[in-house]
Amino acid sequence: MIPRKVFLTKGVGVHKEKLASFELALRMAGLAHCNLVLVSSIYPPGCKRLSREEGLKLLRPGEIVFCVYDRESTNEPNRLVAASVGVAIPADENQHGYLSEHHSCGETDEKAGEYAEDLAASMLATTLGIEFNPDTAWDEREQIFKMSEKIVRTTNTTQSAIGNKDGLWTTVFAACVFINDDAPPNNSENK
Repeated sequence: MIPRKVFLTKGVGVHKEKLASFELALRMAGLAHCNLVLVSSIYPPGCKRLSREEGLKLLRPGEIVFCVYDRESTNEPNRLVAASVGVAIPADENQHGYLSEHHSCGETDEKAGEYAEDLAASMLATTLGIEFNPDTAWDEREQIFKMSEKIVRTTNTTQSAIGNKDGLWTTVFAACVFINDDAPPNNSENK
């Protein structure tokens, strides 16, 4: 089974129970009606990226869904938390790309997203033989990766949130979701 389609999604949930805050984050991401299976970091060769809306239409309630995801939770008031998934896609559609997951406290969407994107791009660069200094800034490495013409695109999806001021659990969630080709379209509304 090699997925041919993926989509990115994210969400945040707040509740007095930690598990319920995760459920609410999954609802916001549109995935609460599925059984998620965490997989490692390979972006399949030739995999087409769909919009979140297109991807959610293809999922069925109760379906086992493979994805790369990350989450972070806090019940500390005003604590900044972030969850991110980075994506790096090679120029050669016959080669696989990489996904990375990252969660943190105290990082903005932009910082956490860049870190996850950098992780994915660096993993891909090492498999493609692109030489780079891992100690240089992401902006410099990104230019090296793209100038090599071996990495066509990098991106990320990141969700951050500030911990609830009253100490309720706040959970952030980000995912790259794989679509099974055998899945018929879901005609019901996903919420």
